Amino acid sequence: MTGRPLRSVEGAGRAARLVAGPDVASEPAALGARNDRLLLIAVALYVSILSGLMIARGIGVTPDVLLVGFGLAAVVLGRGRLFFRDWVPFIALFFAYELMRGYADDFGMTIHIADVIAVDRMIGLGRLPTQWLQGWFHPASGPDLVAVGATIVYFLHFPLPLAVGFLLWLRRRALFYDFVAALIVLCIAGFVTFLFVPVAPPWYAAQHGFLNGPDGRPLIQYLKPVGFDQLASWLGFNGHYLYTYTFYEVGPNPVAAFPSLHAGFPFLAFLFAVRGFGRAGWLLLGYFALVVFSIVYLGDHYVIDALAGVAYAGAAYALVAHAPGWFRGFLARLRDDALAEPGPRGPLGGVSGAPRSRVAWRTLAFGLVVAAVGGSSVALLAWHGTPAGSFLYLLPACLVLGGVSVAAVGLVRR
Repeated sequence: MTGRPLRSVEGAGRAARLVAGPDVASEPAALGARNDRLLLIAVALYVSILSGLMIARGIGVTPDVLLVGFGLAAVVLGRGRLFFRDWVPFIALFFAYELMRGYADDFGMTIHIADVIAVDRMIGLGRLPTQWLQGWFHPASGPDLVAVGATIVYFLHFPLPLAVGFLLWLRRRALFYDFVAALIVLCIAGFVTFLFVPVAPPWYAAQHGFLNGPDGRPLIQYLKPVGFDQLASWLGFNGHYLYTYTFYEVGPNPVAAFPSLHAGFPFLAFLFAVRGFGRAGWLLLGYFALVVFSIVYLGDHYVIDALAGVAYAGAAYALVAHAPGWFRGFLARLRDDALAEPGPRGPLGGVSGAPRSRVAWRTLAFGLVVAAVGGSSVALLAWHGTPAGSFLYLLPACLVLGGVSVAAVGLVRR
């Protein structure tokens, strides 16, 4: 009489354990997925608040300032030295690209204007897409709220891809190196195109008489200054914008419209976000569409520029994702995965708590000396009155960037 109930209880216990087993085994994975979502939300809020405060105070949302902001977050998470090792060389390469980009229109190549206008008119069925959008949304009088919003989106050229990179660095460090490599490939490909195929943006064409209508007036307006002035009036910084990105100010390039890296950066970030975070990454596709609308509406880019940005970003992603083994091995050696192993401070302890990491003092000192030589040369050129756009600044600027990168790598060695 009592055997059957006992066997039934034991069988029920085994069944319960079999049912509970997969749930227990999946708890770490579920916890990791939840933490990824929380981290995604936290970083998104952090970047939004940081960018909003900077825009509200009239400060350019530029990589140098974002580097400081992300660095503070990395220190809080216990990954301070690892952050500077991984990010400072990346930002230095980015600065070097921007510096060189400013000289791409100085090589005497023919600037493409009329042919690009013809292509975009084909896309717009006889009218420029910018002309269509401005006809629909730009008011005849009063503030242009769409231009204000589009200008804000334009200011966010750097925060979003860098925020995606920061998330990848925190949770998928190997993928972060792929992202950086693809971003550098994209920038180099863009620079070569700017060098040999300089393309004027719509505002340039309008200001130089290439987009005049039958009445002799331009068919489109350059709305970014309109949106900026309205934003400055509302926020009270009266048009005085503190732009900390010094190298961009030294050598801006007004005819580097094709491909549009304003479209290429968010599309590349979208591809890596989907790869790194799954369905959550698809949210960036909506942001990418908003960027394309903004740059076309403001008159900063043609639609063909944005399409080229997508093509270049897709090609850069494919090249890195399907790179040969020697390149994959190079990235693996460069990132040195053992440096990111958890230390005594827990799963986010990173290098700060890892006893195997140390400072390579000779490398650090060498990098600082090289950077100091470059900085002194820049100061000497400026003291002698050398114009800001002179090629003479290229070598000392590269010494500064290279020296800082070497010093950052010297902060962390096994």
